[in-house]
Amino acid sequence: MIVSIAMNRTVAINVVGLTRSLVGDATPRIRELLAASADIHAITPAVTCPAQSTYLTGKLPRDHGIVGNGWYFRDLGEVFFWRQSNRLVRGEKIWHEGKRRNPAFTCANSFWWYNMNTDADWSVTPRPLYLADGRKLPDCASDPPELRERFNREFGTFPLFKFWGPATSIESSEWIAKAAMAIEEAHSPTLQLVYLPHLDYVLQREGPHGNIARDLGEIDAICGRLLDFFRERGLRMILLSEYGITPVSRHVHPNRILREAGLLNVKADLGREYPDTYRSRAFAVADHQIAHVYVRNGADVPAVKKLFTGVTGVERVLDEDGKREYGLDHDRSGELVLLSDADCWFTYYFWRDDDKAPDYARTVDIHRKPGYDPCELFIDPEIKFPKLKIGAALMKKILGFRYMMDVIPLDAALVKGSHGRITDADADGPVFMTTEPKFLSGGHMEAVDVYGAILDHIFKL
Repeated sequence: MIVSIAMNRTVAINVVGLTRSLVGDATPRIRELLAASADIHAITPAVTCPAQSTYLTGKLPRDHGIVGNGWYFRDLGEVFFWRQSNRLVRGEKIWHEGKRRNPAFTCANSFWWYNMNTDADWSVTPRPLYLADGRKLPDCASDPPELRERFNREFGTFPLFKFWGPATSIESSEWIAKAAMAIEEAHSPTLQLVYLPHLDYVLQREGPHGNIARDLGEIDAICGRLLDFFRERGLRMILLSEYGITPVSRHVHPNRILREAGLLNVKADLGREYPDTYRSRAFAVADHQIAHVYVRNGADVPAVKKLFTGVTGVERVLDEDGKREYGLDHDRSGELVLLSDADCWFTYYFWRDDDKAPDYARTVDIHRKPGYDPCELFIDPEIKFPKLKIGAALMKKILGFRYMMDVIPLDAALVKGSHGRITDADADGPVFMTTEPKFLSGGHMEAVDVYGAILDHIFKL
């Protein structure tokens, strides 16, 4: 006989990049919850996809398999970032455990990642339309499909280009908040996961000590609206983040180091260079402040480790023992993993001459680039008349012609904030806040314990 456990409906709002040190006068609504909070000891890598997967499985990357926002798919011989299938996350998710405890449990995922090919009850996620003529149109995907149709009709098309790229603004978080409230009104899920990305972008552009008071106020206003809305409907509320973004003033180009050592090969096409992962003895998949280094022949691993040991900006080079220490001992990880210094981050750049950079380098192209590129948040300051250039490209788009929005800089020094390593100070790392202080056992918690804390909010009195 199945005994169902009573449930308390809960919403978990993920305010990306939020830290205790950012909560202050500019965030009065968020500050209301700070009295019942705990600092989260982040996982490595402290980046979006691994952190969210840990929160939703209670496991480390060695178990759920998400070792970064992207990695080298060995069976395909290609690097892929920002895949969307939930089947990539190995093991059971929080909604499976919820349904085990009570078959009436339901879960809505409003923009947390790996939100396609999922068995959550309702899902909405960014998904542009890729047309045969090369155009990319803003849109989202949902399950059931009627959600997308309704939201695009009522709120306007999902503002994809305000979600990521140099035009990012509060509009994407506002759209997501409206969708989350609409899902609550229509379906009343037991658990809703809500993703508010706005701070993530401004903190990478400006750094946590930059001119961000307005942005803090904007995200605080959205959080206040959601807190009031869900409180009126009797939900328990969690406000959390995945990582903290800290100031950076330096960068390292791991692939250029490998190329200089004769370990990374490139191939030339139409006067431009592209990484040749099939022939390279080693190459790096850079992801903020970590980089997975894939070494084709195990005999080369000691030499590659020695190559990076002592490089200015590289804090640690993790071999098998090091990966095991950090919970990264998974077959998707590189043979070596680089961790940066606190004020440093890793680029994906592999070319020596910017004139030979691949055609995607100066565009927003998160799927084609073999590494994460925060320079996509900027317009190239070397372009004399950027609005004219952008306008000309948009006119080609409107007329149905092929076009290239090649306005992204290749200057890594523009980036002022990054993340991925565990922060030196707890106040600069991720935070867990709640309307239910009885479920906090102290001022600190491990990232793997977020899973259990969410379930406690649902299933405990």
